[in-house]
Amino acid sequence: MFQSSSLTLFDFDTDSNLYEWNILDDVVMGGRSDGNLALSEEGHGVYSGYVSLENNGGFSSVRLNVDAMDASNHTSIVLRVKGDGKPYQVRLKSSRKQYFSYVNTFETEADVWTDVELTLADFYPTFRGRTLDMANYDGMVIEEMGLLIGNKKNESFKLEIDKIYLK
Repeated sequence: MFQSSSLTLFDFDTDSNLYEWNILDDVVMGGRSDGNLALSEEGHGVYSGYVSLENNGGFSSVRLNVDAMDASNHTSIVLRVKGDGKPYQVRLKSSRKQYFSYVNTFETEADVWTDVELTLADFYPTFRGRTLDMANYDGMVIEEMGLLIGNKKNESFKLEIDKIYLK
């Protein structure tokens, strides 16, 4: 659960300003996927939509830019989520200017609140779905955090998010 030695990236219970989040779907390359981020009546983020493979599409993502956060005293990222039984990616960037992301995948359990903990050193570099021959994330700085769904099938999705923090 949430600890005092943690560093909050985003807490939907206390920060309902969704303008800091940006949706980026495959429409940027001609696809037809459609993602949305809204706030539930309970005060949770609800990332939902539909992933379409039409027109070479196949992903939906949501991103949060943050001021450079020193992550060096933390070893993992924790997401308190209620999923839909589908896998999602967490994507990190040390700098918003870097062309690639560091990625790790997690599974969700349908309709169950879960604390997903991912070790920062396990995040590997990717660009447009291809793993890069580079070192894994060094865990020093975070300027962008995102979630992505792209399971190579047409499907609706819904992921509720309570908070995201470093531990």
